[in-house]
Amino acid sequence: MAAPVEFLRKRRGGGDAPQSEPLKAPGWEPPTCPPRLLPGTFWLTRIVLLRALAFIYFVAFLVAYNQNKQLIGEKGLLPSKLYLKQIQQYFRGVSAFVTITSCANMILMAILWILYFSLAHVGQIWYAFGWEFQLLETGFLGIFLCPLWTFSQLPKHTPTSSIVIWGFRWLIFRIMLGAGLIKVRGDRCWRELTCMDYHYETQPVPNPVAYYLHQSPWWFHQFETLSNHFIELVVPFFIFLGRRMCIIHGIVQILFQVILIISGNLSFLNWLTIIPSIACFDDAALGFLFGSQRGGVKDQVHKMQLEEAKENKPPVRYGCLVRRVVNVSFGVLIACLSIPVIMNLLNSKQVMNTSFNPLRIVNTYGAFGSITKERTEVIIQGTSSLEANDSTAVWEEYEFKCKPGNLKRRPCLISPYHYRLDWLMWFAAFQTYEQNEWIFHLAGKLLANDPEALSLIAFNPFEGKDPPRWIRGEHYRYKFSRPGGKHAAEGKWWIRKRIGPYFPAVSLKGLKDFFKSRDWPYPGHG
Repeated sequence: MAAPVEFLRKRRGGGDAPQSEPLKAPGWEPPTCPPRLLPGTFWLTRIVLLRALAFIYFVAFLVAYNQNKQLIGEKGLLPSKLYLKQIQQYFRGVSAFVTITSCANMILMAILWILYFSLAHVGQIWYAFGWEFQLLETGFLGIFLCPLWTFSQLPKHTPTSSIVIWGFRWLIFRIMLGAGLIKVRGDRCWRELTCMDYHYETQPVPNPVAYYLHQSPWWFHQFETLSNHFIELVVPFFIFLGRRMCIIHGIVQILFQVILIISGNLSFLNWLTIIPSIACFDDAALGFLFGSQRGGVKDQVHKMQLEEAKENKPPVRYGCLVRRVVNVSFGVLIACLSIPVIMNLLNSKQVMNTSFNPLRIVNTYGAFGSITKERTEVIIQGTSSLEANDSTAVWEEYEFKCKPGNLKRRPCLISPYHYRLDWLMWFAAFQTYEQNEWIFHLAGKLLANDPEALSLIAFNPFEGKDPPRWIRGEHYRYKFSRPGGKHAAEGKWWIRKRIGPYFPAVSLKGLKDFFKSRDWPYPGHG
């Protein structure tokens, strides 16, 4: 009976039976575990930072390319004689190259920064917002992420400086803490936890999600406000509490910005704010974003980490010493320029979105220090009637790209793209036309059916017809309709009530002297 048992043992590979070698295809190698990256280095962090920053540059130059001619060109709403022609188109391609390849050097990043600084400098009120300062500061930090000459994802002898990483962390700390402090020091609704009752409806350019979030119960809005205070006033200090807490800070801030992106059209502001949060993660934390194939970026970083960990380190190269001096000098510069920013944060009369240096390298930030409780809109109307005061005149409305107008038009979803004219129309609505003279320049161009100005408009009621004889601005109060209510059933996202005239009816002839006094080109006459 022993023979059958021995036979079965041999068939199953048990006992002392020899094991057969598995068949190997040519070039076959046993599988290996994916490399486990060590914490404390930032090779992959640099790649992600550069790609994210280049993407924002691409969007910013795209907005400039599509709108600057109409806004600040020679015949724009606020002409600038220093307007830089054609650079937007070229540097869209450069920023796209960095986004795709994540290869850049200090010279390329410095050129991108200089050109956007030039646009912001001549952009007047169209570029007078916090995200322009923030992009310039973020872009300046991005210069020091890169080697001087080399175009390489992993420049072997130029590791990412911890000083630069802390420059990004210091930036996100100031952004969030500044936003939190300006709120609790500003509008009392932030202290009473009621600001979110109004925010979704009154923000500059609401999106469809904001319509539904506005309908949330009061206790949810209070929870939102409390969460906002915690994220902006407490979480920023996690950066200084060690690696794990810093990573938690990065996760929380990125998720917070994603929520803001989903609930509003705040240009590329929230996308831009994600970038310095990326610096909270080292290579070990970001390794999951990269493939583990042999010879890939992650594998190369792993090998570089192992070489760095060896006791017999190669002698320090001259170029590396120069780089260290540059990084230390950079750190000293940031520290010195941060002094007035810190003083501003500690000041009970804190100001937001301001630069204390002409190059806008280290700035102070903040958002929504006050909340408007009612939404008002300026509606531009035109008529072909001979007399503006004719009671039988038919006034037809122009529709902008994204701002509320037509009650049945669904709120738009455009972030990170940005319509600068729509944004300024929001500000104009709670100011006076005397504070926004450019609106008469817009009216004059509409009276002439100017194609450049009309490219900023979504709907021209006089398309294919003679231009209007008169243009006026009407002031309305807008509110979201209630889901399930009568207005919503009629397909209306908004309801509105007329407040009165915003600016009186004007004709092209009547604006001639006004244009001449401001050295604006007369529409249709060169």
